Amino acid sequence: MVIEKTLPQNNSARSEKDSLKKVEAEKPAIKYTAFIFPKKKKDSAMAAFNKQFSKDEQYTILALNRLDLKNKWRADTLAVPDKIDSTLMAYSPFPNNLEILKDVHKIVLFSYPIQAYALYANGNLVKWGPTSMGAKKAQTERGLTFANWKKELSISSVSSEWKLPYNFNIHNRLGIGWHQYDLPGYPASHSCLRLLMNDAKFLYNWTDQWTLNKGGATVKANGTPVIVFGDYKWGGKKPWKNLIQDAKSNDISVKELNDLIQPDLAKILQEQKKTDEVHSQLTANNTEQKPAA
Repeated sequence: MVIEKTLPQNNSARSEKDSLKKVEAEKPAIKYTAFIFPKKKKDSAMAAFNKQFSKDEQYTILALNRLDLKNKWRADTLAVPDKIDSTLMAYSPFPNNLEILKDVHKIVLFSYPIQAYALYANGNLVKWGPTSMGAKKAQTERGLTFANWKKELSISSVSSEWKLPYNFNIHNRLGIGWHQYDLPGYPASHSCLRLLMNDAKFLYNWTDQWTLNKGGATVKANGTPVIVFGDYKWGGKKPWKNLIQDAKSNDISVKELNDLIQPDLAKILQEQKKTDEVHSQLTANNTEQKPAA
């Protein structure tokens, strides 16, 4: 004889479901239509696109399709939203809130599958946007890392002709970071994480650098945590084109991000505590060194 017992409901699972419902409820309903650029009539289609949409509107539409204004000639089919939001927040594929990150001051996430980044402060989505990550033969390294140093204008180690505005290194040994550069609508970089100019500048100012020991040879405290995750469907349909049929097709669930973050959460909080202590000590030292009024 088998006696079935009703197990108590898992509070964390229920909380996660409630959180997901809340996030979905907060998101505005967006519908997408296709703007097609036929090969034989691309010039006339581009002329129609330029006439129908202002430069600012084009910027938003192209960003959703992982393109910049310079590379709009690469467009074949664009997913066009029925409402234009220059902040892009209305179209976010990332949850607005992540309870798992409530104690994490700042974190940067980069999704390979949908070629997008997200910034969270204490679990609240601050900003998201498009990126072009490492090409198939030069993929960006996945996993947890930390922001290191930054330079307002760097020169690429691959070619001295490539200027990299608002460069922020995340793999010092590998020379990988994010910066402004062309967004051609697919992963095309030499392992770095390309961004639109405005986004590169925002991340440059928002993200915290490492703190080095005296002499600069060793790291005293890490900068903002960064997680690169997932796999791109090389040769497949570009994910953002699926928005035309399903506006939620690119959405990343709370559960997926919880599962991604949980294994690294202890490490992130441990490094954050160390960083807070170092910054607190530096602040105290600077205060002591100030001459009395």
